[in-house]
Amino acid sequence: MPRRANNKNKILTIAILSLITGTLNAIAIVISFYPASIARVFRYIASGLFGLSAFTEDNMVFWGLLFHCVITVVFSLGFWAIYPKFKSGLKNKYLIGVIFGLIIWVVMNFAVLPLTNIPKPPEHTVSLLAVIEGIAALIICVGLPIALISDRYYIRKAKRAARRRVRNNYS
Repeated sequence: MPRRANNKNKILTIAILSLITGTLNAIAIVISFYPASIARVFRYIASGLFGLSAFTEDNMVFWGLLFHCVITVVFSLGFWAIYPKFKSGLKNKYLIGVIFGLIIWVVMNFAVLPLTNIPKPPEHTVSLLAVIEGIAALIICVGLPIALISDRYYIRKAKRAARRRVRNNYS
């Protein structure tokens, strides 16, 4: 019975984590693309797979939202799983959140986005301010929530394990 409860807690934690990071990151993306409409923002994301046709075809907002959610879930799950390794070395959950946000920015901008069909901006048009805003958004909206929620989950897990050991020692 306790094993099933732990799995339920794990799945619920990952679901909540993914929902929070996905929602916060979507809000940050919409704000950063302002005054573009929300539909245009998610069409832009869909253009990663569908190219320029994403701006004219139906259902592309859905695809953009789906792609955004999948990417956020993958990062959330991945960093949630490796959080204990980071915590054993760094100890500071806030620093870990900052590092996660930086890693996500680097992976997205240097590994994922170059492989997509997203329209590329003309060279030298990306400002330092835009880069800093992008990194800050990922730290605040994705990295820190992953670190804080993961820390809480793993602390509770350790406390449950300690209580079980104490109970087993007295049984």
